Formats: sequence, structure tokens, C-alpha cells
Amino acid sequence: MALVIAIDGPAAAGKGTLARRLAAHYGLPHLDTGLTYRATAKALIDAGKPLDDEAIAAEMAGAIDLSGLDRAVLSAHEIGEAASKVAAMPKVRVALVAAQRRFAETGRGAVLDGRDIGTVVCPDATVKLYVTADAELRAQRRYDEIVAGGGVADFAEIFEDVKRRDARDMSREDSPLRPADDAHLLDTSKMGIEAAFQAARAIIDGQLDRNN
Repeated sequence: MALVIAIDGPAAAGKGTLARRLAAHYGLPHLDTGLTYRATAKALIDAGKPLDDEAIAAEMAGAIDLSGLDRAVLSAHEIGEAASKVAAMPKVRVALVAAQRRFAETGRGAVLDGRDIGTVVCPDATVKLYVTADAELRAQRRYDEIVAGGGVADFAEIFEDVKRRDARDMSREDSPLRPADDAHLLDTSKMGIEAAFQAARAIIDGQLDRNN
């Protein structure tokens, strides 16, 4: 069976960087599912459409090209804020989950990261990881990332934003953020990316050995 790795976790826990490393290591296509919601939000903004019309948002979501997701463009803060509103719409989630499943079910295997991969998108994934870290530390990482990129940031504002996003993601009715029952928990609070990568790889290789 094709290797499908599902990675979930809260904002700035390091799951995206880890997912890209794992995809490169195992030779698998990678999808950051958060970008699909951001792409939907950007499509609405670019078209001058309202962000609170679920029917229009779902239509936009159904037309998203997963091969054309530009991380640099979609990482803009205002797009992230709009995406969090769009992601709460059930019809948008239905359209994007269907696209994400198609990405995972090509037979080539895949690495997907997001907030409902192991619980909703790929409940039968070969390996499920739930990557987390202390909220204040996650805010610090996001702050450092912005400053390193030449931007200006306010740590207190970022910390509050991280806490708001956690509360919104974990309390929403449709597909709330939570670890799948069979997910391996990976707390990266005291890990650099290399240590997190090695820990994740050990979990995945162990699961593959057990499957064989």
C-alpha cells in the first residue's frame, strides 16, 4: 500500500516544515492543506466577493488548483485572517476535503499537513502525527520568522493571535482540531527541526516495520 503520512497540529508548531522534510526524505508529494483554505480566501478577495457568502466561497473552493499554490503569496497575514473565516464554512470544507482526499488517493502516497488530516481527510493514513508545542513558544517562533524575513512584528499581538486561532480551531463544530485516536504525539517545544525530523522518521519507520 502507498505510504500516506497525516500530520496535524496547531499554528506554528512546526508541522509544515516537518511535512516538507518528510516528503523529501520519502520521495512523496506534499500538500499543505492550510494553503487550500488560504487560496480560497485569496480567490474571494481578488474577485471582490464577500467573505461571508458560503455558496460563493464553496464554488471558489471547488475550482482551486492544488498544483498552483504559492506559499509566499498565500502566507500574507490578511489572507490568513480571511482564511480562518472561510475555513469555518461547512460547504467550503466539503469541497476542499474532497480535493485533499483525491491528492492523497492517487496511489503514489503523500504527506498532508493541516488540522483535520488524521481525523477527517485521511482517517486510514499509514501514519498519523500530531505535532504540538507550547503556545508561547509557537508565538516566539512566528515572531522570529517574521523578523528574520525583514518584517516588523509585535510579540504580544502574535501570541494573542495564536491563542485565538487555537481556540477557534479546537472549538469549531465541523472537524475541530484534535489528535486522531491512533496519532503519535510529537511535542516540539524542546526540539529543533532536525530533532523533530529524526523523531518523526523513527515513528514512521517503526510503523512501516510493524506493517511489514
